[in-house]
Amino acid sequence: MAPKPLTNPRKNASQDRSRATVDALVDATARILVRDGFDRASTNRIAEEAGVSIGSLYQYYPSKEALVAAVIDRHNHDIMRVVRRVFAEVASQPVERAVRRLVAVAIEAHRIDPKLHRVLAEQIPRTGRLENVEAFNREAHALFKSYLESHSDELHAADLGLAAFVCVTSIEALAHAAVLHSSEKLSNKAAETLIDEATRLVVGYLK
Repeated sequence: MAPKPLTNPRKNASQDRSRATVDALVDATARILVRDGFDRASTNRIAEEAGVSIGSLYQYYPSKEALVAAVIDRHNHDIMRVVRRVFAEVASQPVERAVRRLVAVAIEAHRIDPKLHRVLAEQIPRTGRLENVEAFNREAHALFKSYLESHSDELHAADLGLAAFVCVTSIEALAHAAVLHSSEKLSNKAAETLIDEATRLVVGYLK
């Protein structure tokens, strides 16, 4: 059995120049994944794409799997920054308006780069990042539960933890399926219709 590839970085970039190198490598990895797929990616191709020597690449990352893991981690951190900001924005808004905003953000986040999102979803098990994804999901559930608790007078749901799980899972599944598997059909008008229908689904469940 072949040894499992190392997926953690060798060291963290602490100076501006080293951070620029790491950013270039991660950006190049993302472009190659979208353009050529995981199997055709290699550390040599990534280094060339980034304009970085292969020796510099190996200073930071031991394998292409580690670079893909870095893309996944950055992607997830970027999404969670948006999620945290939006929950802060809707904290005082009524349920229907807040849910619509959350659904719209979920769909727009998936529409930014659906090809990259699809590739990363396929590679999460290979890079051992499932635990990280689960941690982000738990945070999203906790944020939604906190929102529901502060608006419990508007709701009929008895178990707010369960309600948060159902809502977050439903919104993510709808956004994921609609954008990743039917992105060519999801015009701006179709996206608005999807937002309307998903909002009606979640609000109907909650109320």
